[in-house]
Amino acid sequence: MRVDRFLSNLPQFNRQQARLLLIEKRVRVDGQIVSDPHHDIREFSRVELDEQVLQAGKPARYFMLHKPPGCVSATQDPEHPTVLDLLNEADKHDLHIAGRLDFNTSGLMLITNDGHWSRHLTQPQTKLPKVYYVETEQDITDDYITRFEQGVYFAYEDLTTLPATLELLGPRSARLSIVEGRYHQVKRMFGYFDNKVVRLHRESIGPLMLDSRLAPGEYRALTSEEIQQCCPAMQPL
Repeated sequence: MRVDRFLSNLPQFNRQQARLLLIEKRVRVDGQIVSDPHHDIREFSRVELDEQVLQAGKPARYFMLHKPPGCVSATQDPEHPTVLDLLNEADKHDLHIAGRLDFNTSGLMLITNDGHWSRHLTQPQTKLPKVYYVETEQDITDDYITRFEQGVYFAYEDLTTLPATLELLGPRSARLSIVEGRYHQVKRMFGYFDNKVVRLHRESIGPLMLDSRLAPGEYRALTSEEIQQCCPAMQPL
C-alpha cells in the first residue's frame, strides 16, 4: 500500500493531511524519513509519525526446507505430516508455502510469511526455472528432449506446456528444467511417453539451490542475499 493511502486510511488523517505530513518529513518507515507518497508500506514495515508508532510491523520470515517424501505440502492435514510440522518455529500458522511439491516428491521447498515475495516466485509471468532430478521406470531417449523443447499437449486443460530443457544423466535418469508449475506437470510430461516417474526431487527454484548440508526434513533461514536473489525488485527489509 502507498504510504499516503496508509496514512489517509487512519481515522485521524485525511488525504490532504497525509500529504502534508510527508512534505514536512515527519513520517519514518523502518527508521528512514519518507516524503514520496508512492513509497510502499508492507505489513512488515515499521511506520512512525514523530515519536508515535503507527504500525509496529513484524519480522518477515523466509525458510528453505529439504522436503522428504511422504509429507504433505500443506499447513495442516488430518492424515499425514505436513511440511509445517517439520518446523520448530513460533507462530507457524502465519507461514505459507511458496510452490508446492507432490506427496512423494522431495527437495527444495520455500516457506515464508511474505505474500508479496511468494507471489513473485509462483506467478506464471515470473517464469523462474524449477529444476528437478528425475528417475523413471523405462529408458529416456533423445525423443524426450525434442518433445519437451516443443511442449507437451495436455488434453484435459487443452494447453501445451512451455518449452522445457531436459538433460540426460543416465538411461533412466535426467535433469528437467521447467518454468511452469502445473498439476503433476513433470509426471504428466513423462507420461506422454508412457514412462512412469519413480523418483522426483526438486533441486532449485530460480537462482536458489537446495543447501546440500540439509538432510531430508531439515531447514534453515534464508540469507538476505538469497531473499533478494529470488525477488530482485523487492526492497530489502
